[in-house]
Amino acid sequence: MRYLILPALLLLAACGGGEETDTPTGAATPAQAVRTVYAARVEVASIGQSLSASGRLVAREEAAVGAEVGGYRVQRVLAQAGDTVRRGQVLAVLDGELLGGDAARARAALASAEVLLERARSEAARVRGLDGTGVLADEAILARRFEVRAAEARVREAREGIRDVERRQARLQLRAPVGGTVIARALRPGDIASSGGEPLFRIARDGLIELEAELPEADLARIGRGASAQVTLPSGRVLNGDVRILSPEVDGSTRLGRVRVRLPRDSELRVGGSAKATLTASARPVPTVPESAVQYAAGSTYLLALDQRDRVQRAPVRLGARGDGRVEVVSGPPVGTRVVLSGTGIVTPGERVRAVPRRPGAAR
Repeated sequence: MRYLILPALLLLAACGGGEETDTPTGAATPAQAVRTVYAARVEVASIGQSLSASGRLVAREEAAVGAEVGGYRVQRVLAQAGDTVRRGQVLAVLDGELLGGDAARARAALASAEVLLERARSEAARVRGLDGTGVLADEAILARRFEVRAAEARVREAREGIRDVERRQARLQLRAPVGGTVIARALRPGDIASSGGEPLFRIARDGLIELEAELPEADLARIGRGASAQVTLPSGRVLNGDVRILSPEVDGSTRLGRVRVRLPRDSELRVGGSAKATLTASARPVPTVPESAVQYAAGSTYLLALDQRDRVQRAPVRLGARGDGRVEVVSGPPVGTRVVLSGTGIVTPGERVRAVPRRPGAAR
């Protein structure tokens, strides 16, 4: 009987000793589960950046029409703002009544000069061949010949006077120097036309209107001639265009430069109106991360970078251009660094994680 009791006592003692023994200091605790996160790398990629600019609509090339002769009353106006005109078309007619007297006087002066020329030639013909004969002094013979030349000059002057009147009469018709669209008219029948001051008509050559906008100096370097542009009009309509001119000059005080965007003909385009443009900047290779990797807190921007042991580290970052779901890393972790993407729960710096590639369909 005592042989059966002894093993039982030993078993009870062993069990009791286990309950009274404490865990040694420093012994390992049960392992906690490691969080799985989605990660991507800082990679070099080309970003096609979009730039926004506002500006005004201007004529691609504007022609001005003024009066070349001043002081004449406007008799008729034949073109209105908005009209399409062709080169050489008469836009307005000035009253030429005042030139009537000038024309009559010019014709009378010519007739008188021609009579004097005829007389001088007749006088010179009488003494032809008498040089050195003594019948008439050589000085008198020479004087008659000079009189012919003087009379011929007076005839030429009179004829030029007539042509001058004809030119002034022709300029009483104000003609379009180019074909296009009349964008402004500044005269009425009865007005006295002045040869100086503001143009009487302004014409957009070929009816072409484009957008003139200003961009910061840094943005000008990112676009080139021919870059595509989408121009939004006040009505909400969007027209497709392209960059035609990049100003070679930047304003010294504002650091802004001008850009001209070519637009198709459209009845809604009006000189002086406003519009907004979205310009496609040239793509350039730069360090980038997916936009979903960027973290924001308390006014700061950072990335959650992973070290070689898969521990999370907070890395401040300065961002640049955005496009195609990626954002430029101007300063921050170097190319190749793994960063945690958002949507994986709360991850704290110092935490060890298990990183896996981005989930299917995630932003690049």
